[in-house]
Amino acid sequence: MKLTSADFIQALHHIADRIEREKDYLSDLDRAVGDGDHGVTMSIGWQAVKAKLAEFGGESGCGEISKAAGMTFLNAVGSSVGPLYATAFLRGGAVLQGKTELSDDDIVQFWIAAVNGILDRGKAQPGDKTMVDAWYPAMKAMESGRAAGKDLAACLEDAVRAAEEGAEATAEMLSQKGRSSRLGERSVGHQDPGATSAYMILDSFYQYVKSLAG
Repeated sequence: MKLTSADFIQALHHIADRIEREKDYLSDLDRAVGDGDHGVTMSIGWQAVKAKLAEFGGESGCGEISKAAGMTFLNAVGSSVGPLYATAFLRGGAVLQGKTELSDDDIVQFWIAAVNGILDRGKAQPGDKTMVDAWYPAMKAMESGRAAGKDLAACLEDAVRAAEEGAEATAEMLSQKGRSSRLGERSVGHQDPGATSAYMILDSFYQYVKSLAG
């Protein structure tokens, strides 16, 4: 399967639209453990990315598109999530540099680089009740799927399932990072909004790829 630059742009649009639809739900989740603004913050970031994408076309390089998305998200979002996703898209963009057509391997490596960027920048570990609890198992599932010879859609499907399970598992975790860590035991019983939006981002990308695959 090949994804063109135009497809890559549409996949990012797909993410922005999903976050927009789910922003109230994400803020409701955040209200239980934080400031209650995660959905609004993600919406602001992704709507800014969507507007920026209008500057690019089918002939644009996917690395250039990804890096622009990362810097736009960072400039739009002041909270801690801004640098994390900026790093993700900058690292992922480096893998796609100079490419206007992406293979299965290109996209798998894009997501692996993006997740490693989040891990490096955020310093969170699985079990800390953060977005890492969705992203890390997703990355591992993607790596395993590709190593087993699965195609892109199957690798993404495995990754999405792992991300969803990881996000759901955060409900029983004690928060170790960020504002919610101040709640101590009271953070238990609430699903982490960052892990939930991470799952939504990956699932939206997968749904678009699946629609192309027919």
